[in-house]
Amino acid sequence: MASRSSLAAALAIIALPLLGGVATAKDWKSVTVGVEGAFPPFNSVNASGEVEGLDLDVMKEVCKRAALDCKIVVQDWDSQIPSLLAGKFDVVLTMGPNPERRKVIDFSNPYVITPNTFLVPADGPLANLPHTGERLSTDTPEGQKAVADLKEALTGKTLGASLSTSQLQFVEENFAGAVEVRTYKSAEQSHLDLEGGRIDAQFDNVVFVNDRAKGSNGALKASGPLLTGGIMATNVCLGIRKEEPELKAILDKAIEGMRADGSLAKISEKWFAMDLSPQK
Repeated sequence: MASRSSLAAALAIIALPLLGGVATAKDWKSVTVGVEGAFPPFNSVNASGEVEGLDLDVMKEVCKRAALDCKIVVQDWDSQIPSLLAGKFDVVLTMGPNPERRKVIDFSNPYVITPNTFLVPADGPLANLPHTGERLSTDTPEGQKAVADLKEALTGKTLGASLSTSQLQFVEENFAGAVEVRTYKSAEQSHLDLEGGRIDAQFDNVVFVNDRAKGSNGALKASGPLLTGGIMATNVCLGIRKEEPELKAILDKAIEGMRADGSLAKISEKWFAMDLSPQK
């Protein structure tokens, strides 16, 4: 039988992880927040060099309600998750959950929910894609048929999508072999190539698509169905590192309060001219 001293030592060793777990529970007072700054109206840098948009209005209100000191840092989109994992950021904005991202990071509750569609030249061959304006999930037979119809209509065309996005994953997964896919560091770069005639369509978030169509003086338009489901990350959330339940709880509480009292709806209507806030 083990002596009391050796038993005590063994119990102490067993207890260390438990005590360590208690000691490392973080009392969050401040967070560093990463944002692309090139995805209006979600986020963009204005003429004064300030970051603005729906994401920033949401985050400012979250920080106020959660009593967090929030530092905003602008950085390229494709480096957001690596920077989060490396500890440079504690939160990243405009992050949509999908199976691949869920393997490496966690997410807050959504603050808006947005489908994807195509931005195309208004006078081009893709101006009236199949199922234009229909709200469809690719998880349904109707949505799957729409994707097949789109693949046929897009065959031989060149599509643009941003790196590290579920839109790019969707295009590659569903239209590989039928289209040429060009990738960009930001939605704005893809948009510029579309305006310059170097690509035939841009697959992106409907809010970005509508905003760019509105500002094009009739040169561009939204075309095709409004798609959700599958690999697409249409819930817009705050991205956080895994195993940080305290921070997730703080963020979720603030977002739920904003949903319940209509604050998210007001911010959505301010920036999108429509209510895309989560509904219970």
